[in-house]
Amino acid sequence: MLRYLPFLLILALTIYAFIDCLNTPEEEVKHLPKTVWVLIILLFSIVGPVVWLFAGKKRTAVGGGGRRPRGRAQWVAPDDNPEFLKHLRDEQEKQDKKDEDKD
Repeated sequence: MLRYLPFLLILALTIYAFIDCLNTPEEEVKHLPKTVWVLIILLFSIVGPVVWLFAGKKRTAVGGGGRRPRGRAQWVAPDDNPEFLKHLRDEQEKQDKKDEDKD
């Protein structure tokens, strides 16, 4: 079984890089067109996937450092979202008004 491990690792790396390349938007691909990257990954079994992973795609920091892409809304926690907090205050004021009217 151990003699097949290197082949399975190479196959797994190639499949991962291939799927990653296909799922990457065209504007995030660096240096070459996406179709050329796919051919490099498939034709050069070890070197192609490794080069794709290190040089083919714009990478961002794990913590989301760097600029946010335009047009995409960034998720904000509810306790930091001013609109959500305003909505909660309005709901609380309505509830207080109802309680005062009942008394």
